[in-house]
Amino acid sequence: MKIYDFNERLKDSILIADGAMGSMLHEAVGFERCFDELNSTEPEAVFRIHQAYIEAGAQIIETNTFGANRFKLAPLGLAEEVQRFNSRGVKIAREARESAAREVLIAGSIGPLGLGVQSRHPSPEEIQEIFHEQALALEERGVDFYILETFSYIEELLLAIDAIRLFSGLPIVAQLTYAEEGTTYGDVRPSDAAAQLKNKNVQVIGANCTLGPQALLPILEELAAVDGLRVSGMPNAGFPKREGDRIVYPRSSPEYFALFAREAAALGVRILGGCCGTTPAHIRAMAEAVKLLRPSKTHPVVRSVETVLRPVPVARREPQSRFWKQLQKKEFSVCLEIDPPKGLSLDRIFEQVDKVMASKKVDAIDINSGAMARVGMDALIVAGALEARGIETVPHLTTRDQNIIGLQAALLGAWTVGGVRNVLAITGDPPSVGDYPETSGVYEVDSVGLVKVLNRLNQGTDWAGKTLGGATNFTIGVAVNPVADDLDNEIERFHAKVEGGAHFAMTQP
Repeated sequence: MKIYDFNERLKDSILIADGAMGSMLHEAVGFERCFDELNSTEPEAVFRIHQAYIEAGAQIIETNTFGANRFKLAPLGLAEEVQRFNSRGVKIAREARESAAREVLIAGSIGPLGLGVQSRHPSPEEIQEIFHEQALALEERGVDFYILETFSYIEELLLAIDAIRLFSGLPIVAQLTYAEEGTTYGDVRPSDAAAQLKNKNVQVIGANCTLGPQALLPILEELAAVDGLRVSGMPNAGFPKREGDRIVYPRSSPEYFALFAREAAALGVRILGGCCGTTPAHIRAMAEAVKLLRPSKTHPVVRSVETVLRPVPVARREPQSRFWKQLQKKEFSVCLEIDPPKGLSLDRIFEQVDKVMASKKVDAIDINSGAMARVGMDALIVAGALEARGIETVPHLTTRDQNIIGLQAALLGAWTVGGVRNVLAITGDPPSVGDYPETSGVYEVDSVGLVKVLNRLNQGTDWAGKTLGGATNFTIGVAVNPVADDLDNEIERFHAKVEGGAHFAMTQP
């Protein structure tokens, strides 16, 4: 589809897109390691979902290819299936369109790579190549336009757009996802995102996922206030919860989505659809709600949008812990490493530490965390108990035992309740070397990622960009091995830790 024709369609029309694909597939076939793979293994299920959305009134259906890129498929051993999954995704969508009695546009769905807080990201050139490969496969099979959706970081979205524009003249819908505070997880406001995207030859700029209808409206209003911008909006059904082995979204009523659609149309939004948890019933309600409407002209943002909570920027501060101040004297500092008790009593630890600290020869107590993957009292808890006795501590925190949510929860508690001011961020020994070899480590992030998480807390937000009502000021330590077998890799990781926000390093014995 030519950009001119796409723009003409949007000039005086509100187009209805489809709703969730992933959650619908989850309901249809259960949990799958890769929904994009279903284009090959369960094509009929994908076809039926497309068909249901078309029957509900969708004028746009998205291909089931959100995660069909090499980076996401590689950990599943499916890196060489990029061409096949994308090609079949378009084929199924085209077959669904052919079965309809009216015109339907096919959007090639491209999602982010899911880079998260891994220690090693592909280079910008590699990221562009990954997006280029997927986009080319979609275009060769016959999509009408691209929809780049659920991007948390505008830098990655810009790379995806550039990758497509290297070869394609198809229209692009570019959508970021926003937190409740009104910013992306990369801390970008909608108006700031629009300013960066407006001159990138994209035809529609919008928001999808994360937020429900009511919370998404202020985001859309801020976007719609940008002169000459065409806007899209695709909210979630709400926040999901787990019931047994199923992920369940709230039963947001279709009437609620109809109200959202009318309010969004009044703002000037040109493309309306749904994201996670939405169904054909929601799409039908929105289609009915706006079928006689024309998009309103954009207007200035009203006060309600201006008062959306925004993270308060916190300048990077010097740590204030006693240990950090000791290091700044550039004098020799002494840390004594201890193992947490394997049982229920801290008495022996208190006795030994009190004796050591009375010698005035030790500056801080360094507390191991699950060394050799054996069970012991939590290092942050032990640190809090020692801090209550006036003893400076440097507890270790590993990424082996908790996901990114649990890590942040533990750190917030350690700062606020335990009085902990220093943390040594480490990856941790794998469970296979300890007393529980049959268990699995979490390792959602490694030590480099944990440093980034700590640094984000020090800036006053959690990793998702939500404000904390204040900021921690951890002194962030890392481990480094100067005699590592692969010294080049060790040095590279050390540089990544420093760039991520580390303040000091400890060599390992």
